[in-house]
Amino acid sequence: MPAPAIADTTCQKYEEVLAAAHTAAPVLAAMPLTERAGLLRAIAGALRAQADSLVPLADADSSLGVPRLTGEVERTAGQLEMFADAVEEGSWLEAIIDRAGAGPDLRRMLIPLGPVAVFGASNFPFAFGLAGGDTASALAAGCPVIAKAHPAQPRLSGAYARVVIDALRAAGAPEGTFAVVHGMETGRKLVTDARITAVAFTGSTAGGRALADLAAARPSPIPFYGELGSLNPVFVTREAARARGTEIVDGFLRSMSLGGGQFCTKPGVLFVPAEYGLEDLIAAGAATAPMRLLHEGIGAAFRAEAARLAAHPAVRPLSVPEQDAADESVVRSVLISTTAAEFARCSKQLLVECFGPFALVVIYADDAELAAAADLMEGNLTATVHGERSGDAVAPALLHALTRTAGRVIWNGWPTGVTVGWAQHHGGPYPATTSVHTSVGATAMRRFLRPVAYQSVPDALLPPPLRDANELHIPRRVDGALTAAPLTASR
Repeated sequence: MPAPAIADTTCQKYEEVLAAAHTAAPVLAAMPLTERAGLLRAIAGALRAQADSLVPLADADSSLGVPRLTGEVERTAGQLEMFADAVEEGSWLEAIIDRAGAGPDLRRMLIPLGPVAVFGASNFPFAFGLAGGDTASALAAGCPVIAKAHPAQPRLSGAYARVVIDALRAAGAPEGTFAVVHGMETGRKLVTDARITAVAFTGSTAGGRALADLAAARPSPIPFYGELGSLNPVFVTREAARARGTEIVDGFLRSMSLGGGQFCTKPGVLFVPAEYGLEDLIAAGAATAPMRLLHEGIGAAFRAEAARLAAHPAVRPLSVPEQDAADESVVRSVLISTTAAEFARCSKQLLVECFGPFALVVIYADDAELAAAADLMEGNLTATVHGERSGDAVAPALLHALTRTAGRVIWNGWPTGVTVGWAQHHGGPYPATTSVHTSVGATAMRRFLRPVAYQSVPDALLPPPLRDANELHIPRRVDGALTAAPLTASR
């Protein structure tokens, strides 16, 4: 059955949404931390309660399957609850107090920016969708959210939005805390609206860059937190290939085809030594079964980009099967290879993200070629080293080099699968993202906050996190030392 058409948000409705978010911002910012955390837990509970009705809608939009999407609802709910715990814990406020000594009494903390626009992704309809990580972290920071619905989720968007809005209203959130708008022009309008204070985006490099340029060109530019594209290179040392080459090849083929190769952390480039026959193992093990991608547009783009890269004169096919002519959203994996020498000569043309089950295998002749290839990488979300703990002279230098261009460096593992926690960093230098911040994990809140210092302000006029009594019982840095204790000397 064709997807229902969703009309663009009208000008009147758009104005109502923006005005409500603008009004809600100071109320949400002033809400006690325990109550703000309660809003996040309310959304989590509502998503779990409505999973049976939401998951089939998401599956109809994405073809990702009920088991995968059911797990994603739980991940999304768990993420909301993690942010709720973080809100109450309070260290994210970065409360710092320098009492009068050589200078005046100074007290510093982070405060919410204001209304945030969120552009979610289609490959994770829940976890990176309307109430995904960007929305959860913005609400946790105390910012209202206007989410721009993804056009590939026409069935899910309305129902998902209603669950979130109803949960927030029942939990006592100010009206305007969360809303959803539709339409490409509406999205551009959001980025340039003076009431929007920041933008979070997950999507293509071209689309993200266009919106980032709009955000930068405003009379008062705002931060644009874009997750754009990533190749997530994997480097296999000669010692690792000798010790466990077959195991590495199996892990790579599973990771690069997981979810139809539609994970932002898919390993898209693999560097292996010329000896030990790994290239042949990859060709022999490549999956040939058809996979259904998110929608026909992604399928068409995959087919075109994979064919273009496979036709490059510097590469040879490892597995380039005929694609199904009947349904553009159904594709087969494509793997190609090249030498490190050709890679060095053509890296700008070959280092291109192909969203879907595609990968480039680069064959290096010696350790010098491997090191040189690592230096050619641009910004990535992840970079992986498969090496040996002892007797592997190359691995330590590789790990160090890759920290310059990757947000997460992995040892003897695979990049697909992003744990939600305090230590996670899901980001990286451009073009992986447009900022130094993460979009996953507790520190994602930092994107939607700004510091303010209060000088010589009487205790009663300070915000609660900076008052002497520390009634919130949060960790603070007082005169250089970390403590959760109240101040003993009141002003």
